[in-house]
Amino acid sequence: MLFNSYGFIFLYLPAVLLGFFWLARISHAFAAGWLALASLFFYGYWNPAYVGLLLGSIICNYAFGLWIAKAGVRHEQRLKKQLLIVAITSNLLLLGYYKYANFFLGNINAVAGTQLTLGEIILPLGISFFTFTQISFLVDTYQGKVKEYNFIHYLLFVTYFPHLIAGPVLHHRDMMPQFAHASTYRFSYENMAVGLTIFFIGLFKKVILADGIAEYVGPVFSAPAAGVSLTFIEAWGGALCYALQLYFDFSGYSDMAIGLSRMFGVILPLNFHSPYKSVSIIEFWQRWHISLTKYIREYLYIPITLAGTRIGFGKPAWVEISYSLIIPTIAIFLVIGLWHGANWNYVIFGGMHGVLLVINHLWRKRGFWQSHKKTPPSFFTRALGWAVTFFSVSLTFVMFRADSVVTATSIYQGALGLNGFVMPDAWLLKWGIFGQWLAAHGMVFGATNGLIGGGAINWIWILMLIVLLAPNTQQIMQHFKPALGVPAMTATRLAWRPTVKAAALVWLLGFIAVINLNKQSVFLYFQF
Repeated sequence: MLFNSYGFIFLYLPAVLLGFFWLARISHAFAAGWLALASLFFYGYWNPAYVGLLLGSIICNYAFGLWIAKAGVRHEQRLKKQLLIVAITSNLLLLGYYKYANFFLGNINAVAGTQLTLGEIILPLGISFFTFTQISFLVDTYQGKVKEYNFIHYLLFVTYFPHLIAGPVLHHRDMMPQFAHASTYRFSYENMAVGLTIFFIGLFKKVILADGIAEYVGPVFSAPAAGVSLTFIEAWGGALCYALQLYFDFSGYSDMAIGLSRMFGVILPLNFHSPYKSVSIIEFWQRWHISLTKYIREYLYIPITLAGTRIGFGKPAWVEISYSLIIPTIAIFLVIGLWHGANWNYVIFGGMHGVLLVINHLWRKRGFWQSHKKTPPSFFTRALGWAVTFFSVSLTFVMFRADSVVTATSIYQGALGLNGFVMPDAWLLKWGIFGQWLAAHGMVFGATNGLIGGGAINWIWILMLIVLLAPNTQQIMQHFKPALGVPAMTATRLAWRPTVKAAALVWLLGFIAVINLNKQSVFLYFQF
């Protein structure tokens, strides 16, 4: 079941909301249980066979959490550590089997010439999200940070349907206390109004903007397999169309998840914060998939860098930098790439970002970009930083979207101009005097593959204006705490207020999106 479907909007969501607040008048436990069961139904709607897998994972991890906590009370540190290792290993083996087993076997077969196989393995919905969520619970239990062990709340924490299919990665300290608050179970007109507003904004982004530009992406990324050589304009047009499709798809889903949760009185953590406004790759990862970045930083990056610092301590500077920065960063981003999918494209995508981050950190260490200086960077410096960041990220997303490394390489060849800089001949007439001036100064106009035309160009510049100039959802809803972890922001004249005018505008966005739901498409992060 997708958020952008008639069944979800007009049947599932109203039924779950009515049931939740009606049962909340009788018992908070009943209401939480209802929401957990509704979340399991939401999960099982996709494939009922995997509900048992999800429940088994939840029960086992909850039992291990209790066991670890009791071992800590009894000061049995050795047993406590052994239990943590067994529990984490079990989670990783489960994830590895479903997500990576055939990938690794395929690579072994390619190298060794064998024919090992486990048959077709269907990837369970959201397995990465509910696995990571529960591993953090286990680690925090081991460290003594978990204060509540209510099983219904834990079940709801893991299965909570707004986050289940594409994140954010939830942390128990953010969520379980909210499930215990009495205010969560009281119907609030403010929560409903705020939640619906955020949801409709997200729905509009997904259905109208992301799906609108999507039609120009497929033909470009399919062309190399058909033997078509992409020109400079076609390669960059396809890359930018996909970068913008992914942006509004992920932004739209993040808004919808936050809005849905707010209707139930629960505030989700911020997961997306205008990443294409970033002026460095470091800032990009502080704004893109924020919950995953924080998770990786807290549970992997910091421990690895601390260990690396100890290893490199007292050695030459380049050795210390390698152990404390270069090796951990690239290793972590290879893991992030592999997290996105069992495919070499994703691994290379992660490696690209790891290398870019290392370059960015080394650049800052050399003092070329020091944001701590009293004098802020000039407009030119920031503009240059933005351009390098945006176009670099757009190129890495080519590897993320392509069906193979060969396809991505072919698109890169076009983007580098190795297949020519030919402009569509129709543009010569359309641009009039400007086109003639370009032709006189060496620009070649001629026959192209017709993959990128005026429609795609219009989508690109319009969406880029929205990305760079329009306030994001957090800014629009800044007076109503739209999400956890929202940074301080400057005021905007478009800040939402509960007025008739604002309601009319939001309902218009919702209406436009709803009447276009017949073009239903899955979220790009649907099965990570």
